[in-house]
Amino acid sequence: MKLLKDILFGVRLSAVNGDTNVLVNNLHFDSRKVEMDDAFIAVRGLITDGHKYIQKAVESGAKAIVCEEFPELLVNGITYLKVESSNEALAIMASNFYDNPSKNLKLVGVTGTNGKTTVTTLLSNLFEKAGYKVGLISTIKIKVDKKEYDTSHTTPDALTINKHLKLMNDAGVEYCFMEASSHGIHQKRTKGLTFAGAVFTNLSHDHLDYHKTFAEYRDTKKVLFDELSKSAFALTNLDDKNGMVMLQNTKAKKHTYALKSFADFRAQILEHQLDGQLLKLDDNEVWSKLIGNFNAYNMLAIYATGTLLGLEKMELLQLLSQLENVDGRFQHYVSKGKITAIVDYAHTPDALKNVLNTINTLRTGNESVITVVGCGGDRDGSKRPVMGHIASELSNQAIFTSDNPRSESPTKIIEEMEAGVEPQNVRKVIAIENRKQAIKTACKLAMTNDIILVAGKGHETYQETNGVRTDFDDFKEVQSALNELEK
Repeated sequence: MKLLKDILFGVRLSAVNGDTNVLVNNLHFDSRKVEMDDAFIAVRGLITDGHKYIQKAVESGAKAIVCEEFPELLVNGITYLKVESSNEALAIMASNFYDNPSKNLKLVGVTGTNGKTTVTTLLSNLFEKAGYKVGLISTIKIKVDKKEYDTSHTTPDALTINKHLKLMNDAGVEYCFMEASSHGIHQKRTKGLTFAGAVFTNLSHDHLDYHKTFAEYRDTKKVLFDELSKSAFALTNLDDKNGMVMLQNTKAKKHTYALKSFADFRAQILEHQLDGQLLKLDDNEVWSKLIGNFNAYNMLAIYATGTLLGLEKMELLQLLSQLENVDGRFQHYVSKGKITAIVDYAHTPDALKNVLNTINTLRTGNESVITVVGCGGDRDGSKRPVMGHIASELSNQAIFTSDNPRSESPTKIIEEMEAGVEPQNVRKVIAIENRKQAIKTACKLAMTNDIILVAGKGHETYQETNGVRTDFDDFKEVQSALNELEK
């Protein structure tokens, strides 16, 4: 148990009713988890408002209530604390409750539209290969040294973050690499954390269903850099037109990386093949198993971050050459019949374009590219016609299918994708709502040396429809379909 007044250190309180000199057992923002002597933080969410459950939390034994509006009934013996932002209060309280674990390791946040998972995961792998105990907080998983935990959000809630950072402290972890999504930053989940550095990868069309405008989306990412301390580093992609925006107000030491511009860290692609590419990083050649321009940027960001964190240059280059693709990120399989299947998480226009451009660069000219792609439901609908246009323009054949439709009609989503197809490309597009059937059809259409791209879900091993998740793994599905046809 901890003193409430200690947990509240740094929280901006606008009103207090009750005693803060009381012991609190635990913190919760879910009233269903509240037990005797816990503190309940009433958070306003997209679906429900925690203020509706204050009375339920009190009945379950809550000793303290943190909220943006006091309830009409104030119960004697309960401490009520009014704050401007419950999300911010939750993050700061979580950090205090777990003894500010981010201060005891070097935490690096990575933000941007594309590349966050690849950069954080490979940094984690690289530092592990270098002999350090490492932590990872990513879309795919949370990792505490050798132990892995599942995660359902790119940036988990503040309690989950700090709980696992505390576990990292206990395990002797020295470095932690964390994805910082725009949702997570906007909802203050990163407040109260001490970052050793932040990395900006790129910015393109995504999440406008949540942020409404591109400027708001960009400025939300920028908050991560605005809140860095003087002792931290801020690393940005200079080739992205929003790269320098990230550095405008930061107190941190500023660093840049680029393929096309003069920057602190530079890279050049010397040659590329389907199994990798030769890069020149600051006058040193290194072979990377990751291919494509976008992965050259990812590798450069990893190299720059490793350098800024103090790794020795030649060791760093050697370790870079050992890094493997992250699951669901340009993950490829070549069948007995010499058909190449590529599975990628590309679920934004920019990411899809990057992957298809990379594939087309690697073609000798005789192969066909067959793309299976869909768009997620209950997400930014304005990118659907753009995705449809890119897939049909840059492929020989495009199959529009279901992704994670969630509560939306898959047929409607596909129709919105079809709206972006140019007249000359209509003949190249077919719609098959069932994703399994769409993948099978792509495999049946493919001839020797052809390339199949299955885009959108990547590492995900499920499909979500009307709140129900069913097992579905793109990589296993395309492998199975090709093996079945080539028996």
